[in-house]
Amino acid sequence: MKNNSVKLKVKSVINYLSSIVTWAIFVILALCIAALLYYYVSSRIAISKGGKGPAFSLYTIVSPSMRPTIDVYDIIINTRVDSPSDVKVGDIITFKSTSSLTLNMTITHRVKDIQIVNGEYQYITQGDNNVAQDGAPALYHNIIGKAVLKLPQLGKIQFFVASKFGWLVVVILPALYIIIKDIAKLARLNKAKKLADEANKKLIESDNLKAEERKDINES
Repeated sequence: MKNNSVKLKVKSVINYLSSIVTWAIFVILALCIAALLYYYVSSRIAISKGGKGPAFSLYTIVSPSMRPTIDVYDIIINTRVDSPSDVKVGDIITFKSTSSLTLNMTITHRVKDIQIVNGEYQYITQGDNNVAQDGAPALYHNIIGKAVLKLPQLGKIQFFVASKFGWLVVVILPALYIIIKDIAKLARLNKAKKLADEANKKLIESDNLKAEERKDINES
């Protein structure tokens, strides 16, 4: 009897913990989806109004060019640059490259110098781990944002979730677990209802039998 009680408690704790983990995963996914929707909508609104993009943007670093300051798989949070003067020498900026080797690629490098050519701001950039400056300056209208925060190694989670195996582990399996758990719960409820109906039926039959017995006694 004591062993059964312990088993029930352990099972209850396991079910409770599994529910917490499952719902935590879904909450994280919901937050990620909300962040992506915010980024997409705010980008569209800003572009339609002639702006430079959303107030915040996130980028995962896939190059070692900024080591040791920023490592591969670190996530960088950028704030929008609303004025050319907001960028100072020493700042780390994310921008669309105009260099022939990295044309239109998104780069996150440090500002080494600022020049004004024909009235346009140009930013000389270089990766902290690179021996030479970038092949072309970053232009103000190509700047996506200025780095204000680093989230170390969180990009690994992003790449894992983006993979087929990660999608299976993070989304498909928890969803199947919840579905199977709900089906099992419905099956238990149906079984309990069936047992209750059978018990009620037997009780009615027993009452009817007793009523008939009392009727026979009275008639005799």
